[in-house]
Amino acid sequence: MRIGMTMDYSGDFIESVRAVRDFEAAGVEIAFVPEAYSFDAVSRLGYLAARTERLEIASGILPVFTRTPSLLAMTAAGLDDLSGGRFTLGLGASGPQVIEGFHGVPYDAPLSRTREVVEICRQVWRGEPVVHPGPKYPLPLPAERGTGLGKPLKILNKPVRSRIPITLAAIGPKNVELTAELAEGWLPVFFHPGKAAEVWGAALTAGLARRDAALGTLDITVTAPLAVGDDVEHLLDRARPQLALYIGGMGARNKNFYARLAGRYGYEREAAHIQDLYLSGKKQEAEAAVPEGLLKAISLVGTKEQIAAQLDAFAAAGVTTLCVKPLADTHQERLHAVERLRDMLG
Repeated sequence: MRIGMTMDYSGDFIESVRAVRDFEAAGVEIAFVPEAYSFDAVSRLGYLAARTERLEIASGILPVFTRTPSLLAMTAAGLDDLSGGRFTLGLGASGPQVIEGFHGVPYDAPLSRTREVVEICRQVWRGEPVVHPGPKYPLPLPAERGTGLGKPLKILNKPVRSRIPITLAAIGPKNVELTAELAEGWLPVFFHPGKAAEVWGAALTAGLARRDAALGTLDITVTAPLAVGDDVEHLLDRARPQLALYIGGMGARNKNFYARLAGRYGYEREAAHIQDLYLSGKKQEAEAAVPEGLLKAISLVGTKEQIAAQLDAFAAAGVTTLCVKPLADTHQERLHAVERLRDMLG
């Protein structure tokens, strides 16, 4: 397994980029830059590309609803060029909370949109005139939907690679099936290795059965809080706010994908309780209600022996990239945690 990290979009990004060189020396191989409803990820990825030489960089993620497929392809080709072929295009459907609430775009047909975006991106990167039947993104736009003056065009610059890797964020069965079929990588959220086969096994099997062999093995990237030591379990509490936010507040009660995932893990009653608390403004109580069993299952927090057992569980579940979030207070302590993990992975 390789080690990755997610850059913090809410902090001092320039300072984070300075620090990322140390993490690269400590064993980090890929850095993800998220895009939620803060600053955009693309400008930051360009800065990161310019300030690094070997580190792979990835969007984690760009929503498929907020840019046209051709613009996503152009953006990925530009970042791949700036980085010398080190870029991975991370895409996802996000959710109605962000897409409709922040962007004002209808959250419709996420599956077909994702498929069409992937198809059009790869067509652009191959340098072909872009012709696509739709239905969401017909290219060129037919006369009944436009002026009738559009014609197939191809990208002016030659991309560094004709096949830039695509990683899709997905947790629903149909989305995961689509990911296993079409993408080089899969980015699930709150990955529980002990429940992965039960929750996603059928979807992965169905998608992999239709997978083009040229895509290679599916790169499964999971995000995990990290702390190694004899007295670190209390640091798990630092992972509670994000879980409470996603399970409790990212969407209406019947439209929260993350609460549904917690339910599929076996925490349906607890997820409903977290939502009750969070949606009524009791955020701290919602954080306290996050089950400790779920926190431990998705994390790399504990003694060296406990971490080794968790690494075995992740490996058995097919994980190939660990995107870690060190929970230590200082830069040196965070570096040390990554170095210890690197040594354990060999």
